[in-house]
Amino acid sequence: MRAVVQRVKRASVKVNNALIGEIDAGLLIFIGVEDSDSLDDLEWLTAKISRLRIFGDENGVMNKSLIDIQGNVLVVSQFTLYASTKKGNRPSFKKSGDPIYAEEMYDEFIAVLGELIHKKVQKGEFGKNMQVELLNDGPVTIILDTKNKE
Repeated sequence: MRAVVQRVKRASVKVNNALIGEIDAGLLIFIGVEDSDSLDDLEWLTAKISRLRIFGDENGVMNKSLIDIQGNVLVVSQFTLYASTKKGNRPSFKKSGDPIYAEEMYDEFIAVLGELIHKKVQKGEFGKNMQVELLNDGPVTIILDTKNKE
C-alpha cells in the first residue's frame, strides 16, 4: 500500500459537485492499493499513520500525533499512486490493485484507522472522479510505502 499523508487545516471532497466528506484540522490521506497488499500491510500503515508525530507541540516542534491532537481524517482512494512512467509519457497503472480487491482494502483501511484514532473517518467515493480541496498546513506531506516500510 502507498499513502500520501498531508497535514491540513481543512480538507473536503466532492463527487458531482456534492460534498461527501469534510474535515477541519488533521490529515488528508490519499491511499493506493496493489494486489500483493495484505492485512499486515494495512495494519502497519494504519498504525504508522495514527502515531506519526507531525503535529506541533507547545514549542512548535513536530512532536504530537493524530491521536494526541484528536485530529480528523479524510481518506481518498488514488490508484494513480502506482503509476509507472518508465516507458513513454503516458503513465501505466498495471501495478494498481484489482478494483474489487482495492475497494475492500480501502474500506478496511478506513475502519481500522477509525478504531485506532477513536473517531469516524471521512472518505471519498471509491472509483469516482472526485474534486479534493485542502489547505495544507506547513506544508507537511509524508509518503509511506508498506513494501519499503518507510
